[in-house]
Amino acid sequence: MSLNKKMSPPKGSPGNSLAREFRKNRSLFVLIGPGVLFTFIFSYIPLLGLYFAFTRFNFRDGLWNSPFVGMKNFDFLFKSSILLTITENTILYNIAFIIFGNLTAILAAVFLSEIASRSFKKITQSVMFLPYFVSFVLISAFVYNLFNYEYGTLNNILKGLGKEPVDLYSEVGIWKYILVSFHVWKQLGYCSVIYMAAILGIDEGIYEAAEIDGAHVFQKVWYVVLPQIVSTFFVILMFNIGSILKGQFDLFWQVIGNNSLLYKATDIIDTYVYRTLTTTFDMGMATAAGLYQSVFGLILVSVVNYILRKKSPENALF
Repeated sequence: MSLNKKMSPPKGSPGNSLAREFRKNRSLFVLIGPGVLFTFIFSYIPLLGLYFAFTRFNFRDGLWNSPFVGMKNFDFLFKSSILLTITENTILYNIAFIIFGNLTAILAAVFLSEIASRSFKKITQSVMFLPYFVSFVLISAFVYNLFNYEYGTLNNILKGLGKEPVDLYSEVGIWKYILVSFHVWKQLGYCSVIYMAAILGIDEGIYEAAEIDGAHVFQKVWYVVLPQIVSTFFVILMFNIGSILKGQFDLFWQVIGNNSLLYKATDIIDTYVYRTLTTTFDMGMATAAGLYQSVFGLILVSVVNYILRKKSPENALF
């Protein structure tokens, strides 16, 4: 008996508290079990594949027996003359996506929340949400038929007005605005739903207090709605920053494709890596590029979260 007492964990120890917490909330642990298992299998076990980035992989030897090459798989990125350009393009495009995407989504959510007609609100939300389900293949076809030099809608309008057609597929600068516009248009419905949910969660008592104080619609939006959805904005911002070095490959590849005339303004890391790997088929180089993007994103999230924790602790993720 004395030995058992000595071996048992002391009262208040982590093991004892964990067992007590499990007994107290057994049903909750059972509910989160499938989610934890799914995350472990599909998010943590695949991390072993990062070893691809440091090997010259071949199917005969397999992952663990392939020759170890250290950092050589990163050479095609870091020794590339256009690394700075594609990294700059990737970051700037994602910054534009974050700024304009969240701004338009917040405006749409605020306007929809002020609409009194529930049927009109539902129809509007459905119409806004439809582009989210449209594939980038269809969007590329839409863009091509809109801007094609010979048969495009834009040039047909210009010809009808007696003006010269414009070959936009050789104009570098304009595609920055086209790509950002189509991305914002496609994501608007999805992002606005998130902000709508945050707005619907605002306590009605705050609105009533603002009305008693004589606040009009714009004042309620500015002093009530926007401060209440700040935390939602920061959560979305942190997730977006984590993938800021991962471009929208589907959008860029489907719309721009192999048009080398537009590479200077539209080439991002994902498209550059894809073009390289379709000629080399090197899994190590592909993993190295993905690891470079992920580590850069982790550093950015950590830095931004550190700044938020100093300036606004309640909005920090960790």
